[in-house]
Amino acid sequence: MKRSADRLPTGGFAPLVPELDVFDLGKSESFWCNVLGFQIAYQRPENGLTYIELQGSQVMLSQRNGNWETGDLQRPLGRGINFQMFVDSVEPLLDALRNANWPLFRPCHDAWYRIAGEERGNR
Repeated sequence: MKRSADRLPTGGFAPLVPELDVFDLGKSESFWCNVLGFQIAYQRPENGLTYIELQGSQVMLSQRNGNWETGDLQRPLGRGINFQMFVDSVEPLLDALRNANWPLFRPCHDAWYRIAGEERGNR
């Protein structure tokens, strides 16, 4: 996994950055960085935190420490949450997931939504 120098995220911090508790920070870093292609902006190993980014999307991975746990945690973590990311192309991400034998919850598809009086699509 490519380690980054201690730096701010490219373009500064996003207005909203999810912090995801994980069971194994090393495995999560490997998935997000080696499979999906995120880059590490900075880490605080003493706090079990890694800040990652990909084309403007930013996420904090935090080794589970009990600070924000409101109930029992069961795999898979994050049930019921959906993240939308804007990337140049979804195909490299899908290829990487396929090559890693990573199952998708459901197949990638095109969806159209009415936004501000016009139809906009995403994949």
